[in-house]
Amino acid sequence: MSESTAWLVIAVIGAGTFAFRFSGIRFFGARSMPEPLLRALRYVPAAVIAAIVAPAIVHGGPDPGFDTDNVRLFAGLIAAAVAWTSRSVLLILAAGMGSLWLIEWAL
Repeated sequence: MSESTAWLVIAVIGAGTFAFRFSGIRFFGARSMPEPLLRALRYVPAAVIAAIVAPAIVHGGPDPGFDTDNVRLFAGLIAAAVAWTSRSVLLILAAGMGSLWLIEWAL
């Protein structure tokens, strides 16, 4: 790919992103959003985080597929249990990373 093609792709993607974001401001800026849409939008951050984190936990590295030696999966399950009971972000991070480091050290 030539340098001019790369810059053209970047400009087109940037313009598309701007148009997509501006359309939300343009159409919903002067009026309030419908209640069902507001309820649905509350779940977007959690869904995005789950979509990013879940494949990294389940696949656990460069080897695709499920493996019983996947320490990230076990640490993720521990972090999920802490999240279910405490709902403290710092405690979840400490439990997840602490258990990951402890399991990796033990193995």
